Amino acid sequence: MISGRKTPLFHIAGAGVIVFWLVMLGMLVKKISFNNSPQLAEIISKKNESFASGHREWMEIYLKGKKVGYAVNQVTPVEDDFLVQEEIFLRLDLPGRTADINSLSRSITDRAFRLKSFRFRMISGAVTYRVSGTVTGRRMSLEMGEGKARRRISLALSEPPVMGSGMAWFFRGRKPVVGRAYRFSVFDPSTLSQKEMTIRVAGRDTVIIARVRHPAIRLEGVFLGQPVTFWLDENGGVLKETGLMGFTLVRSSAANAPRNLAAGEGGNFYRLSAVSVKRKLKAPARLRYLKLRVRGMETSSFDPVFLNRGRQRFRSGVLEITRETIPGDAGYRIPYRAADEVSFFLRPEPNIESDDPVVAARAKRIVKETRNPVTAARRIMSWVYENVEKRPVVNVPSAAAVLRTRAGDCNEHAVLLAALLRAAGIPARLCVGLVYARGRFYYHAWVEAYLGKWISMDPTFNQMPADVTHIKLVQGGLEKQVAIIGVIGRIGLEILDHRP
Repeated sequence: MISGRKTPLFHIAGAGVIVFWLVMLGMLVKKISFNNSPQLAEIISKKNESFASGHREWMEIYLKGKKVGYAVNQVTPVEDDFLVQEEIFLRLDLPGRTADINSLSRSITDRAFRLKSFRFRMISGAVTYRVSGTVTGRRMSLEMGEGKARRRISLALSEPPVMGSGMAWFFRGRKPVVGRAYRFSVFDPSTLSQKEMTIRVAGRDTVIIARVRHPAIRLEGVFLGQPVTFWLDENGGVLKETGLMGFTLVRSSAANAPRNLAAGEGGNFYRLSAVSVKRKLKAPARLRYLKLRVRGMETSSFDPVFLNRGRQRFRSGVLEITRETIPGDAGYRIPYRAADEVSFFLRPEPNIESDDPVVAARAKRIVKETRNPVTAARRIMSWVYENVEKRPVVNVPSAAAVLRTRAGDCNEHAVLLAALLRAAGIPARLCVGLVYARGRFYYHAWVEAYLGKWISMDPTFNQMPADVTHIKLVQGGLEKQVAIIGVIGRIGLEILDHRP
């Protein structure tokens, strides 16, 4: 028997990396309302004075004390509008290599910072993710991808969005009052999701940057279940920000911000998010039952609803996972045609482009003549496992793009499998949670397919069903997956029992 998995960690832990990166991109579009504060028009009038000739801010980005990137924000008047630009650069230590990731957003707003249009681009190696949007009234028209892979969708807005690439644009030119709270509704173009955030003016501090002491106003809040803190100078500009997973942003300059980026030992970024356990598992792929004690859920905003569904049972802090048995008869022939809630998981979604002609054609070639969903699902999973190179890709995963590049970690394997299954007429959904490897649990992505009942499938490991060390935390696309941020660094696991 072997001890643990020998699969490289970057095959496993991509789900954690992409979620952290997406959160680090910040808040591109903000719909903001102020509680117990002056009217927005009063604040905007002060901003216009501050930005009469343009303004730029540089920040250095640190992870656990090591400099890993920088960000630059700029606001420039353009006739009756503002051009708002933000660039973020990160250098992450991944197993076996260093990954450089760059994002750029360019937005046009009116003089009240209400969004008119934006373009967003993220580049990681040879992979580029693009999305652009235009606001008309209370609808946002989005265009994703490029060339033949370009897709258009429309989103409803509850109110006209107000633009801000950083907290400084909302506080510059005025002094926040201690005790006052500000509520934000955040739209993130990388996940196409909206999340609530409340910031409270907590008190006054002193911040030391490059041995210089700065009087500061401290703002505290919670975003995605994790505490965040901002320190502003007397003009409302950001001096320092601390947040998720030990990331810290510190004010800098154009000369210093890009300098001396760290390139340390590979794997550190994955280990920061891993959950250690004292008791080790031998041959985890052979286990049919696993029992664990789960701690930390009670101290987070995370909803553990999926811990008690399907093959998982969660009671009084104890989680039991039993490996599924694949039905001999799925009860339908593909394509699935029942008009029920399961059929929702046949539809294309952003980044799960099951209606893409190339994806549909590939699914048809893989499945061939069979109409048996179990047989078809096995063929599709095996094809993904054998034909997608396993290497780290830190970008927004897209099934159509993965089919072209044939490379990626667990995220890319999962979205491509889900899209091919849907294209073949088999309902499928994404899962994100934890999986055991080398004495720890790492954040990971896989798929569930409806084969008479929901059956787990892991194309990274070529498992159907997936082994019981797969702990499902959330279900759905990136807009749902960011919920796991609420338990990162808080969740604790203790192995109580296991059986082959």
